Amino acid sequence: MGFAWGGKFFLMDGWALDACFSQTKMSRLNFQLQKESVGSKARAGTFTTLHGEVQTPVFMPVGTQATVKGQTVESLKATGTRVLLANTYHLLLRPGPEVFKKFGGIHRFMNWDGPVLTDSGGFQIFSLPGERAMNEEGARFKSYVDGTHYMLSPESSVAMQRAIGSDINMVLDQCIPSTAPYDQAEAAMNLTHRWAERSLRARGDGPQAMFGIVQGACHHDLRKKSAAYLTKLPFDGLAIGGLAVGETHAERYEFTGFVTDFLPTTLPRYLMGVGTPIDILEAVHRGVDMFDCIIPSQLAQRGTVFSSHGKLRMSRACYKFDEAPLDVKCDCHTCQRFSRAYLHHLVKADEMLGWHLLATHNMAFYHRLMREMRAAILAGTFVEYYERQQPELGRSDDDNPSVPQKKLKPVTLPKLGDYDIVKSAEGFASIRQISSGEVMHSVNRPSDEAERVYVGQAGLAGRFAQVDAAGELVIWDVGLGGASNAMAALHCFEKVLAERGPEAMRPVRIVSFEIDLDPLKLAAKHAAFFPHLRHSAPHALLENGRWAHASGKLEWELHHGDFLERFAATPAPDLIFYDPFSVKTDSALWVPDVFSKVRAHCGEKPAELFTYSSATAVRVALLSAGFYVGDGVSTGPRAATTVALTKWNGPRKWADGPKLLGEEWLTRWRRSDAKFPGTLPVEARAEFERRIEGHPQFGVR
Repeated sequence: MGFAWGGKFFLMDGWALDACFSQTKMSRLNFQLQKESVGSKARAGTFTTLHGEVQTPVFMPVGTQATVKGQTVESLKATGTRVLLANTYHLLLRPGPEVFKKFGGIHRFMNWDGPVLTDSGGFQIFSLPGERAMNEEGARFKSYVDGTHYMLSPESSVAMQRAIGSDINMVLDQCIPSTAPYDQAEAAMNLTHRWAERSLRARGDGPQAMFGIVQGACHHDLRKKSAAYLTKLPFDGLAIGGLAVGETHAERYEFTGFVTDFLPTTLPRYLMGVGTPIDILEAVHRGVDMFDCIIPSQLAQRGTVFSSHGKLRMSRACYKFDEAPLDVKCDCHTCQRFSRAYLHHLVKADEMLGWHLLATHNMAFYHRLMREMRAAILAGTFVEYYERQQPELGRSDDDNPSVPQKKLKPVTLPKLGDYDIVKSAEGFASIRQISSGEVMHSVNRPSDEAERVYVGQAGLAGRFAQVDAAGELVIWDVGLGGASNAMAALHCFEKVLAERGPEAMRPVRIVSFEIDLDPLKLAAKHAAFFPHLRHSAPHALLENGRWAHASGKLEWELHHGDFLERFAATPAPDLIFYDPFSVKTDSALWVPDVFSKVRAHCGEKPAELFTYSSATAVRVALLSAGFYVGDGVSTGPRAATTVALTKWNGPRKWADGPKLLGEEWLTRWRRSDAKFPGTLPVEARAEFERRIEGHPQFGVR
């Protein structure tokens, strides 16, 4: 990759880069992180460009052709625009580099005195699959202006951005669909990395800042690898590319949060091409600083605006006689001067003024959203703001619903005992305990969370294929619930079995513990709501207490009753999926004494425990029991889960090791309200504190 020596950064082939490799002190943007939100990854900061300071989070209107459609420089400034985005590909074709060189850059050319970021052209090349040919050198394509053929390489892209004179350059990347298969995504990522190095070399000592672009489609290990690779290069910021190109909203949010976990806190983070107001709120919550999108002007052209009343389509006849302003809570030029009736007329008449006025309002709406989020972060109230705005930003027109509201007949979903089935806003089903109101997997699909937190982190596919390992692989499934974790493991087993055959499989035993079988009975009886249960195994388990796979390589057994009374009679585990219903409903299973007994039962075996909780009380209980404890993957709104190991040096060839909690966590624990378990006597606290402070984990480097 590269190394630093003598004040320069050298790439593997000998390229020497300017000494800006010291990202914290010598970045061209001098990014300053002012505050991070508690309970969220949202952050507020500032950075300084050649044309002034920028406060984050920030939205950048898209000025593809050195103009934001439907806007003037004056109207943009009036709405609060601070940074514009222009596009290298389009400006290369028209007006061309010679024009920018004559004018001394885009600022004088378009009479804009604020910062400008230029996209490299990678996405536009991606959008023309039938009109270009790509290779290691770059992309050869035909101009839509005059038919001339061009070669856009990392070097020519940077040269054009230098001619444009933008404050921030983007490296040329190969953008592919986010749903692309692994091999294709890996090849595009590696090409993007090589182009990133060439872009840095082409930039050289120039004063313009440059961002690298993290690629990897919807593949976790590729995203992590790309972030690690680019972080070690001397970029002034890092972007997340390859999203908003085919994935679901849930996948976009998941991968945004996943990538930011591996980006340095000392550089600005940019999510390219996103998005709607709710998309931006979710991305800020996951630690992103910068955004761009054509939506504010594009929707305005179609007669649609965002407002405090919901999303409004001004072409609708209900606005024909409406004298009210567009949005009573907005102070933009449009809302202060014009009625909904007049805006409706302009839209119906297809007048350019209508596009301009609606786009002006949308720009003001976006910039106000950014200011409000920044203020909430700085005030320490972002989580409350996020929870309040989530439903607000997804509303349609409250004043004039497009479909008359009918009184719907109440739908009663199946129930059994103290449990019933509930449907989430995203459409998937979960089990709810009626008495407590607690919902199993209230945010993510049960199968998705099981795959990410337990199967994926444990590297199950690799473990199943370890035929040379001694003995059977024992998996404890603590808290069977609706069997989502055990079934995710079973589905993984069957997939590996189909690929490798039984002779290449290690024997597996899944041991499930559950005191209350009603959730599984309810879910299994109504498997139409729960796709993971459309299999004979869970039904046989309920009937017989055990099930064996036809291959003879996997057995699943059920221990019905109190976990604390049953686990001592079972073999020591290799893996523990620790998923009791919740700390609230199963509080007795989350205390130090329980974890100490589990740790003792593991003995000298290098066991690993995975759990969805990242609560301080849970982690300190695990530490006190002698586990090594680290951050697990993020999932949904959780910034992290938890991984605990009986041995830090245990074999983990099938997956990356967790990041152990260190001094930073220890410092937070010392100030925490959950410093001691609630059941711990006051006189025992000093000894407990010594045990945590003296844990060998905090000496591991």
